[in-house]
Amino acid sequence: MPDYGHDLLFSVSVVPSAQEADGVVALARLAERAGLDLVSFQDHPYQPALLDTWTLLGYVAAATETIRLAGNVHPLPLRPPAMLAQAAASLDLLSHGRFELALGTGGYWDAIASMGAPRLTPGQAVDALEEGIAIIRAAWDTDAPGGIRHLGEHYRVEDAPRGPRPAHDIGVWLGAYKPRMLRLTGRLADGWLPSLPRYRSFAELGAGNAVIDEAAAEAGRSPAAIRRLLNLDRERAPEELAELALDHGVSVFILTARDARTVERFAAETAPAVRALVAAGRSPAVPEPPATLERHPATSERAPTTPERHSAASERAPASAGRSPMPAEPGKPPPSARTGGAPLAAVPTPDDGVRLSSVRVWDESTRPAGPAPDPHRRYSPREQAAGRHLIDVHDHLRAELAQLRDLADQVAAGTLDAGAARDHISTMTMRQNNWTLGAYCESYCRLVTMHHSAEDAMLFPHLRRVEPGLAPVLDRLREEHQAIHKVLERVDRALVAFVTDPAGLADLRGAVDLLTDTLLSHLSYEEHELVEPLARHGL
Repeated sequence: MPDYGHDLLFSVSVVPSAQEADGVVALARLAERAGLDLVSFQDHPYQPALLDTWTLLGYVAAATETIRLAGNVHPLPLRPPAMLAQAAASLDLLSHGRFELALGTGGYWDAIASMGAPRLTPGQAVDALEEGIAIIRAAWDTDAPGGIRHLGEHYRVEDAPRGPRPAHDIGVWLGAYKPRMLRLTGRLADGWLPSLPRYRSFAELGAGNAVIDEAAAEAGRSPAAIRRLLNLDRERAPEELAELALDHGVSVFILTARDARTVERFAAETAPAVRALVAAGRSPAVPEPPATLERHPATSERAPTTPERHSAASERAPASAGRSPMPAEPGKPPPSARTGGAPLAAVPTPDDGVRLSSVRVWDESTRPAGPAPDPHRRYSPREQAAGRHLIDVHDHLRAELAQLRDLADQVAAGTLDAGAARDHISTMTMRQNNWTLGAYCESYCRLVTMHHSAEDAMLFPHLRRVEPGLAPVLDRLREEHQAIHKVLERVDRALVAFVTDPAGLADLRGAVDLLTDTLLSHLSYEEHELVEPLARHGL
C-alpha cells in the first residue's frame, strides 16, 4: 500500500481511570512537555470505573496549551449528533483549535442499551453513523442558509440553529473494521482509526486501506485526503513503525500509556527514530555506483553449510585496533586531559570470519581505517549511550537474521509445517505478519534498506562534517550499502521464485547465505570504525 505523504504525529492514549484522576491529567501534561502531538482517551460511558471522557477532555484542554486532544473513540449511540457537534465545536474554540472528533458505531450493545439507547443491528449502526456525520458537519457549517434539517431513519433534526463554528476544520476520524464501515470512511471521513490488536497483521491493515481507497476514488476523493491513524497494542521498534508509515500509510501512532516512562521513551526515543527512518525512506534513491558480484572458487577453508556463528555479544574487539592515533580536536584540550567519565564500554562486535557462500561482493583487505581514538579519553554517560546505540541496532539486525536463517533451515528440513511456522514467526519482533517465510524475508530486506538509507541520508553527512578524517571510511561504508542493496535484490528475486515454486528453496537459501556473509561483515566493520566517533561526538 502507498505512503500517503502525511506528516507524522505521535500520540499516547491514557486510560481515564477514575481512581487515578490526578495521574491521568499528569500523564497528559507530561505528553505535552515531552513533545508528543496528541493525547487521547477511550470513551466508555457505561464503565463507572472510568472518568467521563468529555469532562476529562475539557479539563485537560484547560491544563495544556499545545497538545491536540481526541476521544478514542466516541460511541455515537450515546452522544446525539446535534449535541455532539456543539460540544466538539465548543471544546475546539476553548482549546484554540486543538480538538479532533473520533467516532464509532458503539459495538457494546448490551452496555449501550443498559443506558437507555436503542439497540441497533450492525447495519443500522452504520446507517445511523452516516446520518450523524451529516448532522455534525451541517451544524459546523454556519455559512449555509437556514437551520439544520435532517429527517432520517435514526435521527430527526428540524430547523435546529447552526453553530458554533469550530476554531479549525475538525477532523472526523472513524474507528472502522468491516467493509461497510471502511467504505463509509473512504466516502466521508477525514481519518481512519483502527487498533492493531483488532487487526492481527499488517497485511489485514493493508486490506482495509485498499477498501477505503477504492471507496474514496468512487466518491471522487483522493485517498490521500484520509489520514491513517493506528492504536498500538504495545511498544514497537522504530523500524516496524517506519514500515507501517512507508508501506501502509500510517501517519499517526497512538500508544496506550499507563506510566511516565512509557510516555518519555515513546517521545524521546521512538518518535525521532521513526521520523528519521521515514524521512530517509521518502528521499530519492541514491544512484548506485557500478558494482558486480564477484564469484570466487570455493576453497578448503569454506565453512560448512550451517555452522555455529558466534553471537553478536560473545566476543568484542577493541575499537582502536590497527589504527593510527587521532589528533586532538581543534580548540579543545587533548582528550587525555579530560578526566571525567569512564573508558568507553561499548565494544564493537568482531567479524567471526565464517563465510557461507563462495561469492564475494568486495575485497575486505581494501577497507580504509579512520583515526584511532585516544586510549586515555573518558566518556560521559550520554556519550557512552551514543556509542552503544549503533551496536544495539546492529545486534537487533543480527538476531532477526539468525531467526530468518533458522526458519529457512526448518522449512528445508521438512521439520516445520505451516501452522508451526506461523507460531514461530509470530514471536519475531520485526515481522510483516503474513505468517510465511517469504513475507518475513521481504520484511527483513526492507528493514535493512531503511537502516542503511537513514545512515546515508543523515548520519554519514553529519560525521563527515564534524570529523573529516572519517571521509574514506564513510565513502566505503556507503559503497558497501549499495553492494548490500544488490544482494537484497538477489534475495528478492529468489524469494519470488520460491513463492511460485517451492523447488526454488535452494536458491533462496543461497541468497540468504550471501546476505549473511555480507551483512555481518559490514556491520562489524562499521562498528569498528564508527562506535568511538559516535560516542565522542555524542551522536
